Amino acid sequence: MRRRSLTAEWMLLALPPLLLASSGIAGAGAQATPPAARTAAPTTGYRAEFLHELAQTEDHYLRLAEAIPADKYGWRPAPGVRSVSEVFMHVAAANFGLPRLIGTPPPAGFDVQGFERSTADKAQVAAALRRSFAHLRGAALSLSDGDADRTFPWFDGQNSYRGLLLFITRHSAEHLGQSIAYARVNGVVPPWSE
Repeated sequence: MRRRSLTAEWMLLALPPLLLASSGIAGAGAQATPPAARTAAPTTGYRAEFLHELAQTEDHYLRLAEAIPADKYGWRPAPGVRSVSEVFMHVAAANFGLPRLIGTPPPAGFDVQGFERSTADKAQVAAALRRSFAHLRGAALSLSDGDADRTFPWFDGQNSYRGLLLFITRHSAEHLGQSIAYARVNGVVPPWSE
């Protein structure tokens, strides 16, 4: 079986039609209320491993978003390619939208349509990133260790809850690398590598 390429359309395929058709409040103003956690942060198991990686990824995104000058948020390497702000907002959209596949709905008013282009304002983009990482962290905390192998439909097959967290980790890392390249092209050294 050939796996479908997970390009920009992956988000549209992964989110429910009702959410896509929503005409509620869109953009960076969507408020994320992290779901209530079942337990305290785990110290072992797949959730602890994911949360450890998530903390470092969040730190890198937020520090890079702060380091890039506001006047560079509209920069893009070529026509039709995501800008600095669009990459950050794309990651925020994934953090808000993908957890619904494991039982955590997106925040009220979130609309994936146009979200990544909803703002290029540095402060609003950073706020959206912070809220989205909090939402994703809450989603992981709401799971139990026993949820790891639960499955749901995923493109042409099935995925597990653990598998979705792995996908989110890979997706975030891919776009962090893209953001680092964008920063360096614009003369910004990632703060953690100075």
